[in-house]
Amino acid sequence: METQPQHQAHAARVVEQSLNRVALSATVHCLTGCAIGEVLGMIIGTALGWGDIQTIALAVVLAFLFGYSLTMIPLLRGGLALAAAVPVALAADTISIAIMEIVDNAIMLAIPGAMEAGLTNVLFWGSLTVALLIAGGVAYPVNRYLIQRGRGHVVVHQYH
Repeated sequence: METQPQHQAHAARVVEQSLNRVALSATVHCLTGCAIGEVLGMIIGTALGWGDIQTIALAVVLAFLFGYSLTMIPLLRGGLALAAAVPVALAADTISIAIMEIVDNAIMLAIPGAMEAGLTNVLFWGSLTVALLIAGGVAYPVNRYLIQRGRGHVVVHQYH
């Protein structure tokens, strides 16, 4: 039989695991929206022969659009009005998406030739994959911190 201190330690581990799980889920959720928008933006900008700034601007706009959309779709399907869903998505995802966008675009710019490599080049796709994974790794502790304080993506869970 567990003693009181053992029970409390076990309860703390369960809470910690739950927090880690929710933070990972939130990070993967945001990373999915970012990746869809980022990849689409990079494909469009590269295919059109745009410069780095224009391509990154499009990718960032699309990353936010898809990130917010992935949060709002279930809320809207659940009956929440658009006027109520938008502020929830903004509160839930803005910091996470912003971090991911800053990190992954900085990495893409830092890897020599990545932005100019073209859609058929392994350098482009490998660089984008690495950049997105690192961006998710950087966003995870921030998401965890926000969730622990009742902010960030956790605000969405009250509507599920």
